[in-house]
Amino acid sequence: MKTSYKILNFAIMMLFAPIADSIVIVPKPPEIQVESYVLYNPDTGTMIASEEETNQIKPASITKLMTAYTVFHAIKEEQIAMDDPVRVSKNAMKAAVGGSSMFIDQYMDVTVEDLIKGMIIISGNDASVALAEHIAGNEETFAIYMNMYAEALGMKNTNFTNSHGLEDEEHYSSALDIAMLAGKIIDEFPEHFHYYSERTYEFDQAKDLKTGKPILQYNRNKLLRRDASVDGMKTGYTRSAGYCLVATAQRDGTRLIAVVTGAKSDDDRNNAASALLNYGFRFFEERLVIESGKGYGQAQVWKGNADSVQMVARDQIELTIAKGMFDEIESSVEIFEPVIAPTPIDQPIGKLTMKLEGKVIAESNLYPMKTVDEDNLWGWLYDSALLLFE
Repeated sequence: MKTSYKILNFAIMMLFAPIADSIVIVPKPPEIQVESYVLYNPDTGTMIASEEETNQIKPASITKLMTAYTVFHAIKEEQIAMDDPVRVSKNAMKAAVGGSSMFIDQYMDVTVEDLIKGMIIISGNDASVALAEHIAGNEETFAIYMNMYAEALGMKNTNFTNSHGLEDEEHYSSALDIAMLAGKIIDEFPEHFHYYSERTYEFDQAKDLKTGKPILQYNRNKLLRRDASVDGMKTGYTRSAGYCLVATAQRDGTRLIAVVTGAKSDDDRNNAASALLNYGFRFFEERLVIESGKGYGQAQVWKGNADSVQMVARDQIELTIAKGMFDEIESSVEIFEPVIAPTPIDQPIGKLTMKLEGKVIAESNLYPMKTVDEDNLWGWLYDSALLLFE
């Protein structure tokens, strides 16, 4: 993963700057009718636009992002395997009543992979509970795991009490926390991410009573069929939560995540997420601001066998900035004077600061490109005398 530098609230309401006889215009984010939203670049850690992003919301089936994250960790740590047989309990079957279901029962041979597909693609509540019970024995214990991961990820406004997202007063999250979680799934588990882009799923043991054929169900994320760049991730709905959506898309190597919560309808959430993604791709870009190994000036060296040394950055810092604003970034270098030999290459001797519109957007320590050893006795004494007058 690229080294990232997070800039919160970088959504610029209206920005005008002269660049090569042209004007850079970045309008305010689109007006969308939702309770809260976030537009986020997970690769650079930049929140491009947001509204009420830390407000407590009911996540509904978006909860299943954390259920999946917990399951993926269990697979990675070899606690479970994709081909494990899973016992379906009455509790799992009960969770599907009146909600999303992959139509499993106690008499079916179901694997972990079957349940992952059922949970992610068609949002099966029964699949979520079956996975939770397979890993932790019961949902209460599984929720403890979910909250431990939430805390580790820095999800400060989140608490889970179940694996599926059905109503519970103590079950809540925020648009910002959900965006961070979605980014972590994409980054940490690319081998499983493809499930989020699959448009249909049919479990061959769950058959239509009339036709005798497996029940075909469609992914509720309609943006998968509407926008070729969209490749995930999750919808959610309950009466109190409204219509929620986490949508992610990739265009020209840049990935964005849009989270919208509390929309009034399915169309509203789809249109809102689409508008945010289009806004981000149209007006913002990823640019390499600080390059690892690149020289950023010379530092004078005292008492050394060389008078100066090149300073280099070790950080690779990429940011999401308004298109056309890269040339407006100003850099300044601070040298930690005096620099006295020997100069170990792992000890910083300066700091690079990058500013845009007067605001610090990135900083990095600078290190000697090479070690400068101590000078001979005469040179050492001469520099020592000069330093007395500095």
